[in-house]
Amino acid sequence: MTSHQSLDLISPMQAMAREAGSLLMDYFRQHVKIEYKGDVDLVTVADRKSEALILERIRHQFPAHDVMGEEGARIETGSEYKWYVDPLDGTTNFAHGYPVFCVSLAVERRGRRIAGVIYDPTRDEMFSAELGSGARLNGEAIHVSATANLGECLVATGFPSHKRHKSPNIYFYHQITLRTHGVRRAGSAALDLCNVASGRFDGFWEFNLNPWDTAAGVLIVEEAGGKVTDFSRGAFQIASRETLASNGLVHDALLHEFQEIFAGRGLEELPSPVTYANDRKV
Repeated sequence: MTSHQSLDLISPMQAMAREAGSLLMDYFRQHVKIEYKGDVDLVTVADRKSEALILERIRHQFPAHDVMGEEGARIETGSEYKWYVDPLDGTTNFAHGYPVFCVSLAVERRGRRIAGVIYDPTRDEMFSAELGSGARLNGEAIHVSATANLGECLVATGFPSHKRHKSPNIYFYHQITLRTHGVRRAGSAALDLCNVASGRFDGFWEFNLNPWDTAAGVLIVEEAGGKVTDFSRGAFQIASRETLASNGLVHDALLHEFQEIFAGRGLEELPSPVTYANDRKV
C-alpha cells in the first residue's frame, strides 16, 4: 500500500460530493436567482452554499489540509495536501435549468494529484480515481475508448463564459468539426473529462481552464488509460491553461490538427451566411 493510499480520501470525498450534489439539486428545483460576477460570468447562491458545505467538511475531517475553491475558499498553510474544489461546475447550465453540472473535488500531495471525485447529481453518476488504482464510475472500472481513427471520433470542447472575443476556439471548433464525427459543447469541463475517461467521448480540449476545473477530471482520464497534455505536446500542468485530453490513440492526430490551425495551414473557410441567404431566394 502506498503512503497516500494509507490516508482514506476517496470515501469521504464521495460523501462530500454527494451531500453537495443533493444541496445543488434542492436549489436547482427552486430555479435560484442568478447573480453576475462580471459582464457575463455568473454565480448563484447554490455555488456559495455548496462550497461552504464542502469547506466545512474538509476542515472537520482534514483540518491540516490546504484548500483552493472556485468561489474564493483559500487555506494556505504549506500543508503537503491541497484540495481543489469546484462546488458547481456548469453554473451557466444550472442557472438556466439545463441539467448538466457537477461537483468536482481533487486532492494533491506534494504537488502530485492523488485522488479525484466528480459527481453528477442529475444522473447520480459518481466518477472517481486514485493514483495508481484506476478510474471508476459508480464503483465499476472505466476505460477510455478504443477509437483510433480521428474521423470516427466524437470529441468535446468548451467556450469561456467571459472574454469570448479573446478566445480563438471558434476556429478550432470549425476545423475539428470537419475532421471528426462531431464536436459537442455541453458546458461542464469536468463532466467532459469524465466522458473521455468512460469512453463516451474520444477527446476533449479547452482554453483557459482553472485548476479546480481540471484537477479531478485529468486524474480520472489518466487513470482510465487516457492521455492529457497541453496544446504543444507538453506535460499537463495544473496552471497551464491548455487542456487536451484523449483516449491516447488519437492524441497525435489531434495535436497535428492543432499545430496546423495555429500555423494557419489548411484552414477551411467558414461558409458565408450572405451566400446562403441569397441561395434561399432562388
